[in-house]
Amino acid sequence: MNGPEPSGGAGATRVAIIMDGNGRWATERGLPVLEGHRRGAKTMKQTVKDAVALGITELTVYAFSTENWSRPDDEVAGLMEMFAELIVSETPELDDEGVRMRFVGRRRGVSERLIQQMEWAENETAGNELMTLFVAFNYGGRAEILDAAERYEGGGEEAFAALLYAPDMGDPELVIRTSGEQRLSNFLLWQSAYSEFHFSECLWPDFDRAELEAALVEYSSRGRRFGARE
Repeated sequence: MNGPEPSGGAGATRVAIIMDGNGRWATERGLPVLEGHRRGAKTMKQTVKDAVALGITELTVYAFSTENWSRPDDEVAGLMEMFAELIVSETPELDDEGVRMRFVGRRRGVSERLIQQMEWAENETAGNELMTLFVAFNYGGRAEILDAAERYEGGGEEAFAALLYAPDMGDPELVIRTSGEQRLSNFLLWQSAYSEFHFSECLWPDFDRAELEAALVEYSSRGRRFGARE
C-alpha cells in the first residue's frame, strides 16, 4: 500500500471491527454459509497479528450478536461448534503472542460448555499485556446498556460506565465495518459515542493488512474535537 505508514503513536490504538460479509462471500462462491464464517475466522486470526504489529493495544471484534440467534438453526449450531473449536485451538497461540482475551456479552443463553471454554481462555491469557482482544459474543449494545441500568444506583457517567460488560475497555478511537454497510448494528453504542468510522467495501473474508492500514491512515488524517470547536 502506498502512503504514510501508520504507527501506534500517531494512529488509533483502540480499534473495533464489525466483521460483516461472511455469508455474502460464501454465496458469491457457491459455498455453504458456514464456510464463509470459517474463512472469516482465518481473517480474524491474521487481523489480530496485523493489529499487534501496527501498535494497536485494544481490538474489539463483533463475533455474534444478540440478534444472530434468529438465523437458521443449522447456521447457529454450526457457529457455536466453530467458536468452541476456535477457542481451544487458537488460545495457546494468542497466549504465546502476548494477547489477552476477553469475552463481552450476555452469558445466559450460551451453553455451559462454551462458557467454560471462554472462561478458560480468559484465565490462560489473563497476564498478557501486549494487546487485549475483546470478543463481543452474544453481545448487543442495547442489552449492555439495559443490563447496566438494572444495577445503576446513581453517581453519574463514570459510575454507569463501571457497570458495562468490560469497564476496563477503552472507548474505541476507530470503528471499522466491512462489506459496504454503513451502520452500527447495535455494536458498542455507549463506547462509540465519539469514535471515528471507516467503512470498507470488501467483504470480511477478503479484509487484509492493507485494508487495516488504509483505515488507520485515514483515521490519522482526521481531527477529533469531542464536541468542541476548533
